[in-house]
Amino acid sequence: MTLTGSRIVVTGATGQVALPVARALAAENDVTAVARFKDAAKRSVLDAAGVRCVSADLTSGDFSDVPADVDYVLNFAVVKSGKWDLDLAGNAEAAALLLAHCRTSRAFFHCSSTGVYDATDGLAQLESSPLGDNHRVMMPTYSISKIAAEAAVRAACRMHDVPTTIARLCVPYGDDGGWPAFHLALIEAGAPVPVRPNRTSVYNPIHDDDIIATLPALVGAASVPATIVNWGGDEEVSIDEWSSYLGELAGRDVRFDVTEQTITGIRTDNTKRRAIAGATHVHWRDGFKRMFDAHAGS
Repeated sequence: MTLTGSRIVVTGATGQVALPVARALAAENDVTAVARFKDAAKRSVLDAAGVRCVSADLTSGDFSDVPADVDYVLNFAVVKSGKWDLDLAGNAEAAALLLAHCRTSRAFFHCSSTGVYDATDGLAQLESSPLGDNHRVMMPTYSISKIAAEAAVRAACRMHDVPTTIARLCVPYGDDGGWPAFHLALIEAGAPVPVRPNRTSVYNPIHDDDIIATLPALVGAASVPATIVNWGGDEEVSIDEWSSYLGELAGRDVRFDVTEQTITGIRTDNTKRRAIAGATHVHWRDGFKRMFDAHAGS
């Protein structure tokens, strides 16, 4: 599937994932970016790419400035305040209200997270695997509010008969940063990188290039009831492994803090995503080198 020539709304457009997505789509589509736009520099980047920017706080429930007559809605908005009322409103209620607002669209795409999985079994998580409060030790509201968001979107999809895809994203990264860039900053500061006991901190990181490449097919898989799909890269990599590689690039020794007070690793079974959108292509070492070059010393 191609999204070329479409009218597209992208929410959370100043975020790490949505900003490069909006820029890429703007080359061949009419893209409206929705965010609070507290960062003027990021708005300038989107303006320069030909993206129309609309300031809105979706948590408030005011969608009056958000265009409703569009082909596709890509919801990347996320709230991580640690406050239950705010995060449930911003992640769950806002997503359902947005879908209702844009209920004449051809498809609604909701970016979720593999943080919704319990993942205590250490296995590669299927879309049918048990859900749980995975991120509670670091982000007490995150996993539950993202699970609530999925439920709200699933219900709204059926109520308004809008084909929907819910994609559970696993460790996105790229030139604009990501969780591995945070680990790079720790390494450069001489601080330890937290990892789980028994070295269970294994993930399927996915580069921005692969996010952008697989997105159209995932949107094309939208259905009623909603399509649920894992959105991770095809390579499994541990925090130990990627931190050691970043340490090599930085010429720094890497220390690890073995602790229960960090997120449990989440491996993803990507069989369904490959069937829909094909393989990912950016080797993690190549992608991390590009990220390093963009962020080293910043």
